[in-house]
Amino acid sequence: MAQAADAISGGPAEALRRFLLQHGFDRAGFARAGPAAHAERLQEWLEAGHAGGMAYLARNAARRADPRRVVPGARTVIAVALHYRGKEARGAGPPEGGRAFISCYAQGQDYHRVLERRLLASCQALARAHPGHLFRYYADTGPVLERSWAEAAGIGWIGKNTCALDPERGSYFFIGTIITTLEIAPDPPSSNHCGACRLCIDACPTGALLEPYRLDSRRCISYLTIELRGPIPEALRPALGNMVFGCDLCQEACPFNRPDRLSGDGELAPREENLFPALESLAALDCEEKFRARFPRSAVRRARWSGFLRNLAVAMGNSGRKALIPLLERLAQGPAAAHQTVREAVAWAKARLNSG
Repeated sequence: MAQAADAISGGPAEALRRFLLQHGFDRAGFARAGPAAHAERLQEWLEAGHAGGMAYLARNAARRADPRRVVPGARTVIAVALHYRGKEARGAGPPEGGRAFISCYAQGQDYHRVLERRLLASCQALARAHPGHLFRYYADTGPVLERSWAEAAGIGWIGKNTCALDPERGSYFFIGTIITTLEIAPDPPSSNHCGACRLCIDACPTGALLEPYRLDSRRCISYLTIELRGPIPEALRPALGNMVFGCDLCQEACPFNRPDRLSGDGELAPREENLFPALESLAALDCEEKFRARFPRSAVRRARWSGFLRNLAVAMGNSGRKALIPLLERLAQGPAAAHQTVREAVAWAKARLNSG
C-alpha cells in the first residue's frame, strides 16, 4: 500500500484514476464539488410525494444538494462504479411456474460490504498520500446524490428510468462517492444517449415511470417490496408477479444492457440458491431465525422478515397454484401471524388462488 500511496502522491487525475481502478472499481471519475445538478429535481420529486415513506430523503435534502455541506471545504467529488451483474445472473422476465424472483443486485452478498471495504482502503491510502486533506466516502448510505455525481464525473448519465447508465456496460452497477478537499481536475460530464427510446417506461407493469426521468416510488415494485413497511396496495399486487425482492424490468428492457456486455465483479456473483428459488422453499422460512440463516450477508434482509413474507404471499397468490394454499395457511398460523401485513397478504393470496 505504501508503494500505491507513493504512486498517487501529487499525481494528476489519470494517476488517481488508475489507482482507484487498481483498488477494485470498474470506473472512476472526478467532478468539481458544488451544487448538485439535479438538486432542484429532487426537491420537486419530494414535494410531489413521490418518495413515499422514505422520509429520510427529505430530512437530508439540503445536505444532498451540495457536498460542501457534508465536508466543509470540499473541492472534488470522486465517483466510482462497481458492476455487479455477470452473465451467470438471472434477470427478470415472465414468472416461472412456482419460482420467485430476487433482483440481480441482491442475488449475491450485500454490496455495501464490498463497496465500503474498497472505498475505505482507497480513502486511507489517499489520506496517507495527501496529508492535510479530508476523504469521506459513501456507499449508498449518506446524504449524497450518487447518480447526479456519477453523471457529473463522466461515469454515466441518468436514464429515463432514473438509473445511471454507462454507455459501454449498461446500468447494472453500484455507485460509490468520495468527497474530498483535494482539488482534482474534473472530467467532462456524461452526455445523455436515451434519445427517443422509451422501452424502460413501457416495461414497467405498475406505471411507476410517470414520464421520462420521473419515478413515483409509491408504484415502483422495488419500493413496494423493499422499502414499504405497510401493506402493498391491492390494485398493484397482480403486477408484482413472482417478484419477492426488487424488480429489474426497466433495466432488462434497456438496449444498453445487452447480455454480451454484462461483466460483474466476482465478489458480487449470485448465489445459486437465489436464482429463481422455489416458492415452497421460501415459505419454509416461518421464523426470523430461518430467514436470517437463509440470507446471510444479504441485501434481502432490508425488507425484513415480515416484509419478505408479505411479498412471498403476494407472489404465491399470483402463481395460480392452489397447491400452495396449505403453505399459506401454515404461515398465517405460525410466528408470522403476529404481523398484520402478513396475515392480510396471506388472506388476499388465498382468495386469489381460490377464485382462479
